[in-house]
Amino acid sequence: MAIKTKGNKSKIKQYNFSWRKIKDKVLLTNEFGHYIILKNEEFKSFIDGKLSNKSKTWEELQVRGFLNNYMDFGDLCQRWQKKNSFIYAGPGLHIFVVTLRCNHKCVYCQSGAVGKEKNNMDMSWDMAKKSVNMAFSSTNKNITIEFQGGEPLLNWDVVKKTIEYARNKEKSGDKKLFLAIVTNFSKMDKEKADYLLKNEVSICTSLDGPEKLHNKNRIFHEGNSYKITKKWIKYFKDKHDAQKNEKYRIFKPSALLTVSRSSLNSFKEIIDEYVDSGFESLFIRALSPIGYARAAWKTIGYNSAEFLDFYRKSLDYIISLNKKGVKIKEKGAELLLRKILKAEDPGFLDLRCPCGATIGQVAYNYNGELYTCDEGRMVGWEGDRFFKIGDIEKSEYKDIINSSISKGCAISSNLDNQPMCNRCAYKPWCGVCPVINYELQKTPWGNMISNYRCELYMGIFDYIFELLTKEKESEILKSWVEE
Repeated sequence: MAIKTKGNKSKIKQYNFSWRKIKDKVLLTNEFGHYIILKNEEFKSFIDGKLSNKSKTWEELQVRGFLNNYMDFGDLCQRWQKKNSFIYAGPGLHIFVVTLRCNHKCVYCQSGAVGKEKNNMDMSWDMAKKSVNMAFSSTNKNITIEFQGGEPLLNWDVVKKTIEYARNKEKSGDKKLFLAIVTNFSKMDKEKADYLLKNEVSICTSLDGPEKLHNKNRIFHEGNSYKITKKWIKYFKDKHDAQKNEKYRIFKPSALLTVSRSSLNSFKEIIDEYVDSGFESLFIRALSPIGYARAAWKTIGYNSAEFLDFYRKSLDYIISLNKKGVKIKEKGAELLLRKILKAEDPGFLDLRCPCGATIGQVAYNYNGELYTCDEGRMVGWEGDRFFKIGDIEKSEYKDIINSSISKGCAISSNLDNQPMCNRCAYKPWCGVCPVINYELQKTPWGNMISNYRCELYMGIFDYIFELLTKEKESEILKSWVEE
């Protein structure tokens, strides 16, 4: 039941809120993660304390926690708790960089990959075993081990042993294990593919668009990267679609899109490529200025306005396909909508408050170094160990959790401590990245007034809420989170 304070029922006592202009309307948000979009005249009446308590808008403001006079504390606290449930869970994502060797030379590579012929760049089995033990020390009941590189299939023997060891450890404990691998497929064969399927390892690759664009971004001198990628996407998708009574679950393959400067004029072709490949979603990701991407930014990068123009056009095209009955959605928008509409934590560590550094994920480097996150590891590869939180040979779980760097990332990514973020209308669903702040602005705190990443997400939030004011577009976006 709502708690009603004494006094004049018609006089508005506003609860703390933030607001932002969205075209010809005004968006109001509060710390519970509720929002309401008002017409200009409604907003003026609200802040002047003259809004009628008989109006529908009054009722909506009341239900959503904008009126001090009427607060359903039980419901509002439950919503706040739901959207912040991750805070005390512990790291669930454990990224194993099993090798830095790679046979691709992607123009935007952030991982610090080296040529496949390099020596001493593979994670040893002993390191991998200790890394699994560390991952299972987490207080989180759901553990995801994700194999990355370089190209992880170049260290296949260790990947195999790690899968088997982790699965056996799951059987003897009280944690649920999820396994994933991010691969360019260049070293994939039927034996490896079927092994991964039988051990319920989810498959993720990169698909940057049509053949010419994909091969331009993802350079592979030993063959046609695009054709290899398409072949194995089809293989894993066919296996998923054909499953009936298998004793193991077969996951549908997924793919990542990294938008380079070469992508900006090809949004339709890229989206059509994903539809043609049988994907029902794509994740439009902006480049991060880390690793090779930072060094090559003048050639492959762009400013926030250029990316946002691409994003808006892409989202419009995806929605137009939905109107025609084509099942496709943009994953980034879906993640934000789950936070906005359902108060869910969709596990998107980049947009948590505090961010996922250590308390949500840990990166295990091939040489045993432990980092707050994979982006922090990439900075380490450049020679700066600022985000290093331990070493697998010397550190225990409590050491990395209590690391001063882990605490520093949590403090600097707490939006209450960010002057500009603290009053931002998008605070209930947003988050900052200490690593990108550090790389671009030389401090994990960053300066949001001139922050590239802040500009990107501000623009994305703006456009999502603009679409939510339109009847048909809003209906489509909401359907993405009801499935």
